[in-house]
Amino acid sequence: MKYLHTMVRVSDLDASLDFYCDKLGLKEMGRYDVEAGRFTLVFLAAPGDESAQVELTHNWDEGDYDEGRNFGHLAYQVDNIYEICQRMMDGGVIINRPPRDGRMAFVRSPDNISIELLQKGDALAPAEPWASMENTGHW
Repeated sequence: MKYLHTMVRVSDLDASLDFYCDKLGLKEMGRYDVEAGRFTLVFLAAPGDESAQVELTHNWDEGDYDEGRNFGHLAYQVDNIYEICQRMMDGGVIINRPPRDGRMAFVRSPDNISIELLQKGDALAPAEPWASMENTGHW
């Protein structure tokens, strides 16, 4: 397993980039504008430590976030998303967003912190029970 990033929702992308990059000193590693979903993702990292990143998520139509809504999730890359989801489910963990696509799943900690699991490399082929499993709650 490898730690990937922490996601934080931001209301004003320009002000956030000014803070994180110009003032704090992080550097932009990548940017993705997703027109269909109406959001922008910007990945930042400390110089020399590019493997641990902060993902700024700017939802174009979203207003201000309160202090509980702006933190998004922790993300981990896993060797086999189906195996870890099965192990977690066998241990009583609810799979909030099953890995239907063989690539991404979400679970929540006992304190309701969202954890994103991402398949290392290419997505695995769709497989049951995941392919037909519905979302449970939110993440």
